[in-house]
Amino acid sequence: MAIENDLVAHPAMLVLARESRGWTQADLVAAMSKLDGGNRISQGYVSRSEAGRLAVRGDRLALFAAALHYTPKMLCSASELRGVGVGLIHHRKRASLGMTDLRRVHAVLACTRWQVDALTEALHPRCDHRFRPVEVTDIDSPQDAADTVREEWGVASGPIKDLVGLLEDAGALVVVRDLQTAALDAVSQWPPQGTPLFLLNSAAPGDRFRFSLAHELGHVVMHTRPGDAKQQEREADLFASQFLMPADVIIDDLQQGVDLPKLLALKDRWGTSMAALIRRAYSLSIIKEWQYRNLMVEMSALGYRTREPGQVPRETPQHVAQVVTRLARQQNLDTAQAANLAGLDPEEFHEIYLCVPSSDAPWDSAHP
Repeated sequence: MAIENDLVAHPAMLVLARESRGWTQADLVAAMSKLDGGNRISQGYVSRSEAGRLAVRGDRLALFAAALHYTPKMLCSASELRGVGVGLIHHRKRASLGMTDLRRVHAVLACTRWQVDALTEALHPRCDHRFRPVEVTDIDSPQDAADTVREEWGVASGPIKDLVGLLEDAGALVVVRDLQTAALDAVSQWPPQGTPLFLLNSAAPGDRFRFSLAHELGHVVMHTRPGDAKQQEREADLFASQFLMPADVIIDDLQQGVDLPKLLALKDRWGTSMAALIRRAYSLSIIKEWQYRNLMVEMSALGYRTREPGQVPRETPQHVAQVVTRLARQQNLDTAQAANLAGLDPEEFHEIYLCVPSSDAPWDSAHP
């Protein structure tokens, strides 16, 4: 591959690209050495390159790009130019998620930000959005924040049928991809002067997917500064419950009785898990603690804590696909050219941004 002589890899992007693949430096060395006809690339070389002590250009830049499956241009971008790695990052994850996986997911988030921004900025330099911080105080609760956002966005009373579409209409970037772990549902970031980005795990079932997205929305609007992690998680859950299941509407449904057949029907109506509906009934004092416990025991006995009955349709982001269509129409870019613009090969670009994989894998519903 011929590389322009003035292209030089940016050290931070080399690190992000490697970590997004879940690779150690030794893994990258092995991949590069194999591509280079068996010539040994030293780990010291990779380490010095990532530290910025060596300039990576020409054939070596092409080798890095081929091994990492990114374009040379992406590896040469100054990461901070697109807000990569800037801004508070929130997660909906389990305690079992290790630091190695967390670093990989953060790197995937950063690369996703770069890719989506590269596409959207090819059409227009900046996208407007309708997000604003909503402060939680001793007087204004997370539930109040959820009501405020629904009101400001003109959300009709009752269930939200297309949560992804709602966020995209408000100007958010929503991407669904395989995060290669069942211990993390979603991650979000709203950099200063930038657009909120929500990255969702394609392995999650539709009901959990929706709650996780609403949970991350709560983080983005309420938590603009670092704080007590456990408290912020509780607040994000309260926000998500109220945003998806407003008390003044769902209370009538829940007061008609809370048993498993009715919960299954309500799951279809509200697009939330049966477990989340049980917790909502308990939080609204419709059922007592012993009833809550009995229902959860019954759910466990039937295997519903691993896989609930009933399917909530998968919501699919449309924004990036629409951007690709407009690039084709306005700038005559085909899919391969759009993929190159996003720093990816066409196959991976299509998999991530033009079709969203679904999964029937079991999913622990111990959380909403």
